[in-house]
Amino acid sequence: MDDRVCVAAIAGAFGVAGEVRLKSFTAEPAAVADYAPLTSEDGARSFEVELMREIKGGFAALLSGVETKEQADALRGLRLYAPRDRLPSLPDDEFYHADLIGVAVYDTGGAPLGKVRAVLNHGATDLLELHVPGQSRTVLLPFTREAVPTVDLTAGRIVADPPEGLLD
Repeated sequence: MDDRVCVAAIAGAFGVAGEVRLKSFTAEPAAVADYAPLTSEDGARSFEVELMREIKGGFAALLSGVETKEQADALRGLRLYAPRDRLPSLPDDEFYHADLIGVAVYDTGGAPLGKVRAVLNHGATDLLELHVPGQSRTVLLPFTREAVPTVDLTAGRIVADPPEGLLD
């Protein structure tokens, strides 16, 4: 597991005074500022974060060192990371999405099904996007107790009982 977790992304400038549109990936969206300073993926840039107000899809925020609209626009698409030790501990049945990506998935009989490519959420529940060897398409597995009874990150494996017909 990486020692950093992606907690936000910059969606571009907001206004003309250097504010950015910040999309939070934290369970409590406003808590993203509590984990600052946040860094770029490569760790080359670090930002203090001040949330100014809630806007559609996130927050208008000030980042340290960003003073103009042009500087804010140049950061569009930048993902921001926080050290794992600043994030809250999770209950046994909750996971950081970053920790699930790349984990091998097996069926209840031990046969390999694939690896987690991404964790998606389109409203109802989280979905594990699986890359299935030998197939060009990906499979979306509901991330529920029924479909995924076991997640063992220490062993690097997920046991799944996919709904009938999902992998056909």
